[in-house]
Amino acid sequence: MKRFSPEKITSLLVELFFLLSFGLLALRDGSLTGAGLALLVPAGIWLLSNVLSRAFHIDSLLFSLTNFLCALGILVLYDTNPALAYRQLLYYGVGMVGMIVCIYLIRVLRSFRFTAPLLMLLSVAGLVLPILFGRETNGAKNWIYLGGHSLQPNELIKPVLILVTAWYMSRRRILPWLFMGVACLALLMLQKDLGAALLYYCVILLMFLIAYSNLPLLLLGIGGGAGAAVMGYRMFAHVKKRVAIWQNPWSDYENAGYQLVQGLMALASGSLFGVGLGLGSPTTIPVYQTDFIFAVICEQFGLIFGLCVLLVYLAIIWRGSTIAMEARRSFHALTAMGSVLMLGLQTFIIIGGVIKLIPLTGVTMPFVSSGGSSLLSCMCMTGLIQGVASLNEDDLQEDMRLTETDSVA
Repeated sequence: MKRFSPEKITSLLVELFFLLSFGLLALRDGSLTGAGLALLVPAGIWLLSNVLSRAFHIDSLLFSLTNFLCALGILVLYDTNPALAYRQLLYYGVGMVGMIVCIYLIRVLRSFRFTAPLLMLLSVAGLVLPILFGRETNGAKNWIYLGGHSLQPNELIKPVLILVTAWYMSRRRILPWLFMGVACLALLMLQKDLGAALLYYCVILLMFLIAYSNLPLLLLGIGGGAGAAVMGYRMFAHVKKRVAIWQNPWSDYENAGYQLVQGLMALASGSLFGVGLGLGSPTTIPVYQTDFIFAVICEQFGLIFGLCVLLVYLAIIWRGSTIAMEARRSFHALTAMGSVLMLGLQTFIIIGGVIKLIPLTGVTMPFVSSGGSSLLSCMCMTGLIQGVASLNEDDLQEDMRLTETDSVA
């Protein structure tokens, strides 16, 4: 029965999909590199899954789902810009290392008593850097540039925020996590990065609800968030422009509305079954490789496949939530749930913006969008969830061992 488990079937389907997809692109271009990727990506997923399952007892289904999204991003980028795909493959390797480190930290560190304050200070300092040395892009000043490379600190701070908040909430210490949350939100507002601020705020608020179950304070927090959103709308011109474009992108089609209109046209041209891998006009969408990569996926593979991608995200949320609920320590439960909330809300915000459900904000599509900061952050949060899953498996095996011992006695 174990041979035909859902985890193994999912892993096999993922490997087969990418073997065929990269193989088709290799045949189209006559590229040996594409043929190499057709073998390397599926083989790498299979090898890592087996090695990590044996070393850490990770959740194989969650691992297969997240790696499907990572490889999908590499596939789409390879079709449109091979140089971006090679760089994303490198980022994927770095992200995998980050994931393993986070698994190890969750398994080994039993106390963050001295580590948490240091992480808090480093996080706040990291968010100060773009304000002092960053450049403004699309109205927000949230990037720093070093030697031709760009870095987005708010992405790297997400797993740290979750760890610190979960630690102090599990110890019922309100002031430390409240200080960190307020400081991060204030700095993000100064960067004019309202998308990241919204994400941070919602995650902290929902973690507070899970940890304390205090409905009156939750409602107060929702009211405060709504007030901050209105203030941000009135203060920042680029936010007003985004809301106006969301309401009617055709009103300024050749300028501010061009990106959203092109994305909607890509969704429409893909129809149910897509125009085909390697076809369509994805590069007509500005920053298609980050903000609008979901539109590119739907254009090439179709809306049905796009819906399947959303189901993959829902499966990740379900699996991560299950892992959190099975945790026996409140810190581990809050860490896993915080990571799930961050990934889930980020997915909703970006895909909701692409399909014009909500105003578009500058966040990335988890695991799929081009970018090292984003991919490393997502892989680290996956590592936090996998670390908790690993401990859950250890606890389960220990219970079984004790049960067998009691039965023998």
